[in-house]
Amino acid sequence: MKWEEFLNIAGELPFIETEILLAGMSDAKAVKVQISRWQQVGKIIQLKRGVYLLAAPYRKVKIFEPSLASVLKKPSYLSLEKALEYYDLIPEAVPVYTSVTTKRPRRFTSAAGIFDYRHIKTALFWGYSSVTVNQQTGFIASPEKALLDFFYLKGVKVSVEYLSELRLQNVSKIDLQRLFDYGRRFKKPGILSVCAVIEKYIEARKEEEKTL
Repeated sequence: MKWEEFLNIAGELPFIETEILLAGMSDAKAVKVQISRWQQVGKIIQLKRGVYLLAAPYRKVKIFEPSLASVLKKPSYLSLEKALEYYDLIPEAVPVYTSVTTKRPRRFTSAAGIFDYRHIKTALFWGYSSVTVNQQTGFIASPEKALLDFFYLKGVKVSVEYLSELRLQNVSKIDLQRLFDYGRRFKKPGILSVCAVIEKYIEARKEEEKTL
């Protein structure tokens, strides 16, 4: 297969899964060899075995990274700091796309970015929804679940001061009833304590805003 022919097939795709792309092709083995060669010369980027991304000059579709994160490890959903950034709950840009998964933890590093996966038990794999951008679907934790995942997985001691250092903002986006409902589902007293501190922080922020 020539490069131009490959681009005609893969150019409109956000990323390339060879298992799907090569299904039904009579010369699938030869195309795999070509893909390896194109990777070596920098025309495509390997994200993991069987998953590739066209190099920037050849892409016709803007990548929606949460969708890519959901493809690199299944099942998974974007959470923790990157989800907080997505909702504009923290002001800083976060360089690592951290997701949670019921599978083993893993990290993928490539020109497309750093995708980190933290293990969570199956009983806590909820609190996320699908988001579609440019016909690419990713899975992202709700604001409340992203916060609880953060403190549960990081083991950070929560305090109003810590939330201030985290620069938690736009707190009106946090549904306190949902936060406490989710906290109870963790069945851990420590997580309910996290909810109580977050509530205290939100109340303090609202009082501050009244004086502005």
